[in-house]
Amino acid sequence: MKTKILVANRGEIAIRIIRAIQELKFEAVAIYETPDHESRHIRIANEAVWIGDGPRSDYLNIDRVIKAAKRVGATAIHPGYGFLAENPAFAKACEEADIIFIGPPSEVVEKLGNKVTARRIMAEAGIPMVPGTSNLPAGDAGLEEARAFARRYGYPLMLKATAGGGGRGIRRIENETELHEQYSIARAEALAAFNDDSVYIEKVVINPKHVEVQILADASGKTVHLGTRDCSIQRRNQKLVEIAPAFHLSPELAEEICQTAIKAGKAADYFNAGTVEFLLDSDNNYYFMEINTRLQVEHTVTEMITGIDIVRTQIKLALGKKLLFNQDDVKLRGHAIEMRINAEDPQNNFMPEGGKTLSIYQSPGGYGVRLDGFCYQGFTVPEVYDSLLVKLTVFGWSWNETVQRLKRCLDNFVIAGPKTTIPFYKNLVQEPDFQNGEFDTSYLDTHQQLFEYREQKSEVSKLARLIAEIHHKKQNIYAA
Repeated sequence: MKTKILVANRGEIAIRIIRAIQELKFEAVAIYETPDHESRHIRIANEAVWIGDGPRSDYLNIDRVIKAAKRVGATAIHPGYGFLAENPAFAKACEEADIIFIGPPSEVVEKLGNKVTARRIMAEAGIPMVPGTSNLPAGDAGLEEARAFARRYGYPLMLKATAGGGGRGIRRIENETELHEQYSIARAEALAAFNDDSVYIEKVVINPKHVEVQILADASGKTVHLGTRDCSIQRRNQKLVEIAPAFHLSPELAEEICQTAIKAGKAADYFNAGTVEFLLDSDNNYYFMEINTRLQVEHTVTEMITGIDIVRTQIKLALGKKLLFNQDDVKLRGHAIEMRINAEDPQNNFMPEGGKTLSIYQSPGGYGVRLDGFCYQGFTVPEVYDSLLVKLTVFGWSWNETVQRLKRCLDNFVIAGPKTTIPFYKNLVQEPDFQNGEFDTSYLDTHQQLFEYREQKSEVSKLARLIAEIHHKKQNIYAA
């Protein structure tokens, strides 16, 4: 009997994982909620299981996902990213059901998912840390402890949900008034989002770079890194542009950060693929942020510069294989940039364009171009899921070549229907600071001119009308 692996996700990441499973000559099982009944990920899988009407609730229902896996005889589950990917209860449920969880053990997911516990582990291992508190007590005692921390370290501060992730549960606090106003609100939001109202405080690193390191570890403890990434260009603490390797790091500093990431992974008894995230200040001091215990959206840029298939490696490690390469075998080459082409209106605070249909969809291609998506001409942007259409990743041997290839690809996209992030990105790739690799987490705030553009609708609209007329004529011919 063939090995069956259930993919507990949807959209582009489900397609990415299904392809890797099938390339390994295993069978891929998709799950779906009713709004996804025509989604591409269930069409390309070997088998698909409906798990409920949703929306979203059934993708998050551990019991239903486990039952679906048992029903089809799946021996393993890949969680992708988002949904249940970093839920220790899900990893534990897989273990109890004798189903392989393609990721770290549940106890590792749990301790690293708790940001305060993760900080303690890293501090004990000597990993550089941003000054911060442990979990703050509930009520006035917690607020007073936060005030005492602020008196010692000064503002601004970051108020963070202990169980947070994906940019959620984070509030920047500029002064004591805001601390009083936001403290109880933050606890309530943390409880609603993560079923845990614990929060803690960290000192803000002013305008840092967001640098992360991809690591891989097998069951024997052998751990390697795949170089750095820069994910500094963000909106609402969520990444928009990802770059590998991180820009403007000296080889010595890059190697030091990568070795620190390996040290962090070993301190946490890490297994499978993970990402160690750091903040880098203007003096090149770096501080541990967190370890993401899952596949990252931006894994594509690392794959482009290393030639290593991270998803395929994840699966093999979970099935008991050892890492077949050493650190010296990992060769970094060139540069790669990933941009998330979302159905959003950047000029309206990146508001999603759910419910709109792609009347035209034409994508770029050529040397060094990778597209990870699930949309197509006629695709309707879901109102109940995220707004990602396709991830565009480009590779070049030099930074300038990569940026120019990226510009060409953005110009070659033709999407009619929803507004997208493409016009914003077209401005970005021509902006001098970006072209020189000069960006940090304040980049969007300090480059508001990127939002000044007019959408070029005339030619696209003409093409859309022409296609609609041709389609209408064909329908009339067939009807006759």
